[in-house]
Amino acid sequence: MYAASGPQGFTVNAVTAASGVSFGSLYHHFGSFDGLAAALYTRCLGQLFDELTAALTRSRTARTGVRALVAAYLRFTEERADVALFLHASAYSGYLTSHAEQISAARTVMLRGIVDWMRARMEAGDIVPTPEPLIEALVIGPVAETAHRWLSTTYDIDLAEAARILPERIWRSLRPE
Repeated sequence: MYAASGPQGFTVNAVTAASGVSFGSLYHHFGSFDGLAAALYTRCLGQLFDELTAALTRSRTARTGVRALVAAYLRFTEERADVALFLHASAYSGYLTSHAEQISAARTVMLRGIVDWMRARMEAGDIVPTPEPLIEALVIGPVAETAHRWLSTTYDIDLAEAARILPERIWRSLRPE
């Protein structure tokens, strides 16, 4: 529904009409339309983090892992633009606010694989020691902003160019001096 109609078409009436699910059933399972949106957001976030974590765990070195994670995020954005758009647009919407703690807890669990992978490479001296909250900012922040801009179509972002430039530049921010 979101992919077909955008944020303005993502309404309780549109979702129930398209799915054939009754209002009562939606409210029974999710508590509210915001609960449905939060569950969908968490599910989509899980799909993204599964791909990012898989890219890391297939890598042998810190450099190839960071580069693979960045490439995986950009590939996910391009191949799953509907999911990526929902993630990026929903992050700035009001309908997730009432479920912020639940989403934050789920995100922490999803991010754990990436943080643990990074921490092991920090302990080995392959990545410069970085506080956990900054790992996501350094690694995922630039690529997420690039994806957000590409999805918005307001900016002239070329994902292929980003895929050539960002992996090495982000790796440089983490490599030991």
